[in-house]
Amino acid sequence: MSTATGQRRNPGEVTGFQASADLARNLQRVLVDLIELHLQGKQAHWNVVGSNFRDLHLQLDQLVDFARESSDTIAERMRALDAVPDGRSDTVAATTSVPQIPGYEHNTGEVVDLITTAIYAVVDTMRDVHDAVDAEDPTTADQLHQMIDGLEKLAWLLKSENRKV
Repeated sequence: MSTATGQRRNPGEVTGFQASADLARNLQRVLVDLIELHLQGKQAHWNVVGSNFRDLHLQLDQLVDFARESSDTIAERMRALDAVPDGRSDTVAATTSVPQIPGYEHNTGEVVDLITTAIYAVVDTMRDVHDAVDAEDPTTADQLHQMIDGLEKLAWLLKSENRKV
């Protein structure tokens, strides 16, 4: 409820914005995908072998940090809007849209392809929920914009390792 400038409101009229069930579900989708990206990035980081190992190993740590920080941002945004994030491992495994990465050693070229695909899966989820999020909460949509930009840049840097011209 808005009032004219200079008029005090009754404290009972002041409420915080709360996420609808749809907004909470959309943010939960983003959360589990970011957590999965963090985990898969670390799995790849530990098991990558081959030429350009060191550079890719370090790039994967950058991705892991970005995904971890982004998942924390989404979870804390959910809490700020009175939604309850669920980042438990069983929830992540059961609900993520990110393709699985096999649990063994991979050469650097394979890791680039696997992780680039994982990044784009997360970006697809963010783009899929974006318009609904923006309609209800433009502030949260702004956070998604920043994450999409960051993830697409990381994907570009990674996939350039395999590009041939």
